[in-house]
Amino acid sequence: MPKIYSYDLRCKVIDAIELDGMRPSEASELFDISRNTINQWQHLKAETGDLHPKPVHHPGHSHKITDWDKFRAFAHKHRHKTQAQMAQLWDGEISDRTISRALQKIGFTRKKNIWVPRTR
Repeated sequence: MPKIYSYDLRCKVIDAIELDGMRPSEASELFDISRNTINQWQHLKAETGDLHPKPVHHPGHSHKITDWDKFRAFAHKHRHKTQAQMAQLWDGEISDRTISRALQKIGFTRKKNIWVPRTR
């Protein structure tokens, strides 16, 4: 993912265009920024009145489980149920696949460690 330009640089570029009368193509060469980026900043300033970058939305699943202590207690209490049954018992709408990912995240395993010694 590309790095976001600093707020200070954004202000300098736009001030050079608006206050000093520099053409956007000249500012593009001077600050070594693409012309398209300057257009986007001008558009952003026209829409919001400021040059702060828009918040970045990180990819991934919507996080339906936020209280992990509560989920650990829930998983311990309902450890003998299937993931589909756990999903029905959880507060709010949640899928059994989300339960599965959350169980993996807290290190809960459904596999049993049964050690049987070898006999000769």
